[in-house]
Amino acid sequence: MEQSDPILRRADPSDVGAVAALTERAYAVYTPLLGAPPIPVTEDYGPRIEMGQVWLLEISGELAGLIVLERHVDHILIFSVAVAPEFQGKKLGIQLLDWAETKASQAGLDLVRLYTNARMERNIALYSAYGYRETGRRGNPKRPGWTIVDMEKRLAR
Repeated sequence: MEQSDPILRRADPSDVGAVAALTERAYAVYTPLLGAPPIPVTEDYGPRIEMGQVWLLEISGELAGLIVLERHVDHILIFSVAVAPEFQGKKLGIQLLDWAETKASQAGLDLVRLYTNARMERNIALYSAYGYRETGRRGNPKRPGWTIVDMEKRLAR
């Protein structure tokens, strides 16, 4: 069966379970590294879906990935990017990062921010290669002992 073109759509309340399940599977590799599930795994996505912050990437009707975007006055914050394990390695994460930049531009913003765990070195390298720069490190208020790496990318106007 041929795969159809990816479709990005806003999540609706019926997607809550699928969003939580995909997030858990996508981030599962980090639980042993961190000693606990990453913050996005423990998030309640119901309110985020209601606020229109969750976007789903579907391929041939299957949920392949998602991105959670928070709109702020001067930037878009990427709360989470998750790609289902069976879809990883196909540049879908990059497609989702591109989507965040598109949404920022549509909102008249030229700044995209994100944060990740300092132990997620592969993610930090990927974001850096994609034009994000580290702006600082801080303790995670939700998880004592964890360090957050703040990153941002300035978009061309």
